[in-house]
Amino acid sequence: MFELHHLTAQEQWDWLHRGEITPLELVTHYLERIERLNPELGAFTTVTPDAALERAGHLAARVPKTAPLWGIPLGDKDLARRAGVRTTFGSRLFEHFVPDFSDELVEVLDAAGGISLGKTNAPEFGLPSYTESLVASPARNPWDLELGAGGSSGGAAVAVAAGLLPVAPGSDGGGSIRIPAAATGLVGVKPSRGVVPAGTGLTTLAGLVTVGPLARTVADAAMLLDAMIAGSEYPYTVRAPSWDGGPLLGAATRGEGRFQLGVMTTSPWDLAYDIQISPEAHAALNFALGELSAIGHGIEEIALEPDDSYAPAFRTIWQAGAAGIPAEGKELELLEPLTRWLVERGRELSARTLAEALVALTAYERWVIRQFRGFDAIVTPAVALTPRPIGWYSREDPELNFAQQCQYTPFTSFANVTGLPAITLPVAATDEGLPMGIQLLGRPGGESTLLSIGAQLERRIGWQRRHPPGW
Repeated sequence: MFELHHLTAQEQWDWLHRGEITPLELVTHYLERIERLNPELGAFTTVTPDAALERAGHLAARVPKTAPLWGIPLGDKDLARRAGVRTTFGSRLFEHFVPDFSDELVEVLDAAGGISLGKTNAPEFGLPSYTESLVASPARNPWDLELGAGGSSGGAAVAVAAGLLPVAPGSDGGGSIRIPAAATGLVGVKPSRGVVPAGTGLTTLAGLVTVGPLARTVADAAMLLDAMIAGSEYPYTVRAPSWDGGPLLGAATRGEGRFQLGVMTTSPWDLAYDIQISPEAHAALNFALGELSAIGHGIEEIALEPDDSYAPAFRTIWQAGAAGIPAEGKELELLEPLTRWLVERGRELSARTLAEALVALTAYERWVIRQFRGFDAIVTPAVALTPRPIGWYSREDPELNFAQQCQYTPFTSFANVTGLPAITLPVAATDEGLPMGIQLLGRPGGESTLLSIGAQLERRIGWQRRHPPGW
């Protein structure tokens, strides 16, 4: 039986503009699904039905119908403030916090015509690559409820994969959009550093954190990304030489071009941890390479040259970034063991150590981009392992926990360090039906190329037709 969530975000937008549905009808449909399914899935930490219904009922009087997301339901990641709505940052430290202002991305998506249905689940301060905090239920993978959804945009991924939202915004400081997208069978995009005004990355330590979309299709992801880019102006916004200045939705819709691709299974964590790529991840990569070759792309195997500076420098930045969490004295006891370890180690760092790490990562950025300059895009596995079970990550041993995260996600963080655009694509499934994907990294400002390749693969594979139980 057909239901409204079976439509893509693009199709929903068309229906809204033709008057075949109203924003109120669409929001009501998703709120009913959230009420029924969210208690088991843990996609949302807070649902705001009254505010969503009120906005949907008066949207036409407040936002022009030409707005790029007019009437499309969304969720705010629980790391983003929305005035008057509980925002926990995934932590018991802020369990009852209600901000009196909204973050820029929230305002941008409102101005674009989106309708927030609540806050999507995120781990404590977005630091882990899994979404299992102590302030909320874990975000469970809709393909298998015993498995996690990755992180830190785990709730957003669950909501989109399970049909509780058509698309969702996320943030990505080390893979936090791409990891949950890979775990739940979605398209996830981390834009180039500086491209999205409301989340450039340029104002975060080492320029790591950007914002981007999670979606079921490449075109839906481009639609949301276009809205993020066009919605505000910021003095540090960057347009790289390859940026064409036009909407990315066109590239995602046309899916044109033949490109030179490098294929890589080495990672910057190889010298620091025992990185093993599972047979399932290899199978997904090899399947995608066969499809890419059939399309006509040039394919060449490459290896990332070893560099022992990456792992200690990245750890230093991750610890330094946590040092500013506003927890003092007994408040530290409210933090989870991993977060407390990162905070305490970060506060022990000297200014010299931090400066040396920043210099090392800047050099690493230039060094990697030089290695990739002969290619239009680099293809890697999205993650090294199948989706991890709930409770798989160590709670007692932060060092082991950090190592486990690197072993599951060795290919994501260096896209943040280098500022390169990256996209994960759900190209395959395991024998048990679990999603497995690949990652593409582009040149600076090369989002159009990544979306074009993604559209080509989507047409051949048809992953948008695969859905988890309960769809």
